[in-house]
Amino acid sequence: MALRINPFSRVNNDTGFGSSSNSSVGRFVNRDGSFNLRKEGIPFWERISLYHTLLNLPSWKFFSAIILCFIAINLVYTGIYLTLGAHEFQGILGANEWQVFKEIYFFSTETFTTVGYGRVNPIGDGANLVASLEALNGFLYLAVFTGLIYGRFAKPKAFLMFSDHAVIAPYQERTALMFRLASYKDMHTLTDLEVKANIALLVTEGEKSVYKFFELTLERNRIQNLPMNWTVVHPIDEDSPLLGLNEDDLKTADVEIYVTVRGFDDVFSNFVLKRTSYTWEEIKLDRRFVPMYRETGTRTILELQKLNTSVPATSKKEAERLS
Repeated sequence: MALRINPFSRVNNDTGFGSSSNSSVGRFVNRDGSFNLRKEGIPFWERISLYHTLLNLPSWKFFSAIILCFIAINLVYTGIYLTLGAHEFQGILGANEWQVFKEIYFFSTETFTTVGYGRVNPIGDGANLVASLEALNGFLYLAVFTGLIYGRFAKPKAFLMFSDHAVIAPYQERTALMFRLASYKDMHTLTDLEVKANIALLVTEGEKSVYKFFELTLERNRIQNLPMNWTVVHPIDEDSPLLGLNEDDLKTADVEIYVTVRGFDDVFSNFVLKRTSYTWEEIKLDRRFVPMYRETGTRTILELQKLNTSVPATSKKEAERLS
């Protein structure tokens, strides 16, 4: 059964999410910052933007798509050439169908990329016409591919990494929810950073269980620079929706904390944004993060491998040992 929570917590109705049903709907925001949402009702090709999809694909998927598309286009042209017949070409040395197919296929790739080695060349009008169209197609393909590569490199990106979990631990004579983040690129120093955190809880309203959204008040929601890590703190005080909730309560309320960070990147000379979320399973109680930097005498070393390292909240000596 869903909970009744702190009545003094301030409801946030501006999140863009609906209050939804009486059961869990899964994450609202995925760990990578994408929304856990699927749209229906109109055809797939009207919903998708191929250009933006290719810009946002992971690198291995992007280059795999480019290679597969290249192979597929040349297979189509090879099929057209074979339909016209091998007699439309000269210089083919293949003695069987497979060898002829290979020579025609590689002629197609050479035409598509405008390499044109020259041993195999078209002599029939049909093959010449198709080859001219393929060369034009190749120019367009390479232009689009070059534009996509530039777009992926030039697109502003927030090189931020978040801790894999949030913690709830004693903090200044009370308890607080904490998570942390860091910029992991040497040359990308973000300035004028702002963070917003909201929480979704499944609560009881009359006889119904609905999702309610609350803005979490942060100890500090803005910093000037992020050369190191930033531990974001939400004090659990009398106004907090987390007040009095234990581990079972977090599970019952299907808690999800979703985070938005926005800052200015002087390399891109533009603002960048990053989102993530933490479900109740990713919130650890009575844990504290260990410090993730050390001094060498001449400079400070930020130890990014410690971003997720936490110890029991009462174990100060262990935290000092790992720091």
